[in-house]
Parts: sequence; structure tokens; C-alpha cells
Amino acid sequence: MNKVMFTGGGSAGHVTVNMALMPLFLEEGWSVDYVGSAGGIEKDLVSTLPEVKYFPISTGKLRRYLDIQNVKDPFKVVKGAFQAYTLIKQRKPQVVFSKGGFVSVPVVVGAWLNRVPVIIHESDITPGLANRISIPMASFVCTTFPETAEQINSAKSRYVGAVVRKELHQGSADRGRDFCGFQRNQFVLLIMGGSLGARKINEAVRSALPTLLNYFQVVHICGKGQIDPNINEPGYRQYEYINDELPDVLAMSDLVVSRAGSNSIFEFLSLQKPMLLIPLTRQQSRGDQILNAHSFEKAGYCKVLEEENLNEDSLVSSLMEVFKNRREMIENMKNNEHSDALSTVFDLIKETANHK
Repeated sequence: MNKVMFTGGGSAGHVTVNMALMPLFLEEGWSVDYVGSAGGIEKDLVSTLPEVKYFPISTGKLRRYLDIQNVKDPFKVVKGAFQAYTLIKQRKPQVVFSKGGFVSVPVVVGAWLNRVPVIIHESDITPGLANRISIPMASFVCTTFPETAEQINSAKSRYVGAVVRKELHQGSADRGRDFCGFQRNQFVLLIMGGSLGARKINEAVRSALPTLLNYFQVVHICGKGQIDPNINEPGYRQYEYINDELPDVLAMSDLVVSRAGSNSIFEFLSLQKPMLLIPLTRQQSRGDQILNAHSFEKAGYCKVLEEENLNEDSLVSSLMEVFKNRREMIENMKNNEHSDALSTVFDLIKETANHK
């Protein structure tokens, strides 16, 4: 039996591409393993695919700031690398596919020590820290943006475009409205702060609700533990996270407010959803979301609102600008050249496995 191992975690963005690929391997009868952290979001997401065997390992966090945990975490990473090495030796995958995130580094090291080929996927314009550490040990690096190839060994780089889950295009607006209890004659605004939530976006949205509800029905995905039980306004629904119903919620949505993680914004692009993007600041990240957002704004797909400028008034005025220009944005998105990145990456993984 053919065997493939996936890794990636820390946020949903480091799992969604894997979630798009794994069902394709299961359909073809492959044995599919997933290596992640013991308590990360990746474990919850992968649990929706019971045929996939999940293996937790020790992992640290790759921080760019001073923290006492920086002293302890290298030992966790080394422990995780030994665990991954032993696991890969036992499971004998023909290929390892890594989506990045701090949990992926020990797995890539373990695969490299076992001489198992590794394929990495990088969603953002600039490679993340985990992927930069892992790239020298990889056979191929699949990129979403063509600009990323300039920063990677050209012999390893494969520009594939955005990997989008097939099920996102199978949503029903009617099912989405039934799920949220929304009317069919009013525009719908979707707010997504990322899988871990975005407190400042949540606060601005809730402050602006009296105004927003004059124009939109609002579905608010606010992150774990960030629901406000004191708000019970007609036309406003809040959820910590939406999984199975997300294609339906997206199908009914007319505008989207979101962070600027690459996986999410390319999904909105493929669904032709006008966007207001609020990227993570450089203090919160390496600046990749800022680059992603301005790339999309330049292409005419969105408007960008920097978090430093985010408040009730700027949120409302920016949203009304997106609403005003929504038809133009949709036309720009229709002109975007769509590639079948999912099939391209699927075929590359199989080809690499067969040539091991």
C-alpha cells in the first residue's frame, strides 16, 4: 500500500491545504498519516477525517521575540525530532508533505534523517521561519505566489498557485441562510478574524454593530472563547469557529472582512468575494499578511485597512467603500487566471513517492 505523511499546524492556515489533499489520497486507497502537536488546532481539524491516523509529537514555538520559553523550546524540538524520526522509521511513508508551522520542523528533520523525500508548501510571498529552516532538507517547495521563487533555490521551487478546497465551491446560499436564520432579501457580511480569533477586529465589529446592521446581516466568526453572550441582536450571529457549514456561509456572503492569511484570501478570490483585509501588524508577525493584502489590493480584489487605523468609524467607512466598489472587484476577480493547484500538488506528491 502507498503511504504518505502530512504535517503542519499552529493555525488553521497551516492545515487547510493538507485538508484539501488528504481526501484525494484516501480516495485512491493510500495510507495517510498526520503528525501534529498534542493540543493544536490541527488535531481537531484532522479528527474530521477518521481514516487518517494522527500522531502527536513534542514541539516548541519558533518565536521572534524574547521569552523564557525560548530556553526550553529547543529541547522540545529536539525531542520532537527524535519522536518523528522513530515514527517515520516505523510507518515508512514514501513521502512527507509539510504545510509549515512550528510543529513541522521536527517532522522534516525526522524525514531527512530517514532519507524520505519532503515536499513543502509555502502560502505567503515570503517563506515563514519554519519553512526557511526546513527548505534545505526538502526535495521541492510549492509556492502560491510567483515572487516566492526568487527567495528559494530555483531547482526546488515549483510555482503552483493557490490550493483551494473543492468543497468550498459546493456551498449553498439557502443552506447558509437557514443555518444562520437570516432573511433572503438583505446583504450578508462575513467577519473572519482567523482560526485563533482577532480581539481588536471583534471589538471594532461589536462597536459598529448598530450601524452595520442597518445595511447587513452579520455572521461573525470570532475565535475560541471570544463570543460575547451579552449581544443578541436580530441579524447578528456569532460563532467561535465554523467547519462543515463554512461553504454554505461563504456562498450566502456578499462581503468579507478578514485577516490576510494567504490560504483564506485565495479562497475568497476563487469564490469572488469582495474583501476588506485587516492584516496582522509587523509587531504581531513577520509582515507576510501585509504583503499579501497589498498584493490583492493592487490587483483590485480588496481594500486594505491597517490594524493601527482600525476603529468603529474606519471599519464602517472602509466597508461602505468595498460595498460601493463590489461589482468592480468581482469583475477583477473574474479576470484572474485560476490554476488547478490542488491537482498539480497532488500529482507532484504521487510522482515523488513513486520515485523514492
